[in-house]
Amino acid sequence: MAIQPIRLFGDPVLRQKAVPVVDFDKELRRLVQDLTDTMLAAPGAGLAAPQLGVGLRVFTWYVDGEVGHLVNPELGLSEEIQDGDEGCLSLPELSYDCRRAKLVVAHGFDQHGEPVVVEGSDLLARAIQHETDHLDGVLFIDRLDQAARKAAMKQIRESDWFGLERPTVKVSPHATRGLGL
Repeated sequence: MAIQPIRLFGDPVLRQKAVPVVDFDKELRRLVQDLTDTMLAAPGAGLAAPQLGVGLRVFTWYVDGEVGHLVNPELGLSEEIQDGDEGCLSLPELSYDCRRAKLVVAHGFDQHGEPVVVEGSDLLARAIQHETDHLDGVLFIDRLDQAARKAAMKQIRESDWFGLERPTVKVSPHATRGLGL
C-alpha cells in the first residue's frame, strides 16, 4: 500500500487547475494506486490527484462497493438536481448539504489510456462531480449558499486541523512535470 498525506484546505494546490494527463505510463498507474489506497484508508468516497499534491487530471472513487478511476474527465450533467450531504477529505469533519446534478455521464480514460464512459446517479454522480471540481480548483464549500458557506468557514477556522503545517514533499514519486508542489 502507498498511503499518502492528504492536502488540507488552505494548501494552494487545492485551488489550482490540474493539467491533462498526456503520459499513460507506469507513473500514472502508481498515482492511481496511491489515490485508491489513500482513499480507501481515509476512508472516502473519492480522491483527486491535487489532494495528494499532484496537479494532474485524475481521480478515484469508491461508491456502493465499486472502486474506479477516471483520467481527463469531461462531464455531461442532467438538468435534474439533487440536494444532499457532502464532505471532503481535504476538509475533515465538515459536512453540508450541497446541490449537484442528479445524473452524470463522464467521458475520460482509464490508467492505460483506454476510453471510458461512466454513468452514475445519486452518490456516484455526486462523487464524480465533487472530484472533477477538485481538478478545476473548486471545493464543495464554493458551491454552498452564502449562509452555509459562512458557517462552514467558521467551522474550519475553529477546527483542530486548520492552519496545520502542510506536509513537506521533497520529491514526488510521480511524474508531475513541476506541477506537484
